[in-house]
Amino acid sequence: MKPALTLEAPAAWPLDETELQPLSDRAVEVALTIGLQSAEIAVPAPDSDEPGLSIAFLDDAAQTRLNTDFRDRNEPTNVLSWPAFPGADPGAVCAAAAAEPGPLYWGDLALAGETVTREAKAEGKTVNAHLSHLIIHGVLHLLGYDHIEEEQAERMESLERRAMEQLGYSDPYGDSTDAI
Repeated sequence: MKPALTLEAPAAWPLDETELQPLSDRAVEVALTIGLQSAEIAVPAPDSDEPGLSIAFLDDAAQTRLNTDFRDRNEPTNVLSWPAFPGADPGAVCAAAAAEPGPLYWGDLALAGETVTREAKAEGKTVNAHLSHLIIHGVLHLLGYDHIEEEQAERMESLERRAMEQLGYSDPYGDSTDAI
């Protein structure tokens, strides 16, 4: 399944669409696989080329508007997510998705270019590694994972670490040396 990408602010991103698509495809595939396995829910493989989620690559101004509208925070944030099956429990979210007829649609993500780039630089990470991590993080939110409670955060971070390792990147919460 390829995520549907929208590059709305190319000047805000150091990567172009030919770089964003394969990076996004890999991060989404790994995050979905790990997240669904962890929820112990068998979700059928997509039977079409329909996108299972959308990712909008925005600038900080557009992301600030969304963050203000949806979270009442007048500042940019690195990633926002809108799950198609809102719920606090990954098992329940995945079960609801599995019961849906037709191609699965998990929801939407929005990422802020300047914020992602600034954070990557400040943390000594490559933009590719940081962006991959944020896409994984967002996809896990679409699957119902969260980090509000400490136990939830530990589970979600563990899944993020596994996904990043599968992509060849270092621990996003530890050493910032990237293999890719």
